[in-house]
Amino acid sequence: MNNLFYYVLAVIAGVMLASQSGINAQLRTAVGNPVIAALISFLVGTFFLSIYVLLFGNQTDGILKTLQQMSLYKWAGGLIGALYVTGVIIVAPRIGATNTAGLIVAGQILFALFLDHYGLLGFVQHSINYMRLAGALLLIAGVFLILKN
Repeated sequence: MNNLFYYVLAVIAGVMLASQSGINAQLRTAVGNPVIAALISFLVGTFFLSIYVLLFGNQTDGILKTLQQMSLYKWAGGLIGALYVTGVIIVAPRIGATNTAGLIVAGQILFALFLDHYGLLGFVQHSINYMRLAGALLLIAGVFLILKN
């Protein structure tokens, strides 16, 4: 499949992520607690993923055995997601959607360069070179320009 599809999908994911921070912040206001808001958010996601798996989950054979044999660190994605969503729920209403997204992007870019350079966590190894570093620095410079509102 053409990479353009994946680029568009990534942009759509970014749109959803920016929307999610505002929606979850409103949820926090409604329930009065960022952790409960994050829990509700994850429960809704779990509900819809469960329905998807029930309807289309034809690749679930042997999943229990796979889960039992899986390295412990591979379970950390759920924890990281919970911490991320809770953090955004706390931060976004205080610093705004753009500042939140910009700082998240800066953190992602810096750590992604590190992960790619060493090929960690299953990523294809892409060494840091001047072009990648220049691109990352331009993105981070853009974040700082946005923060200078």
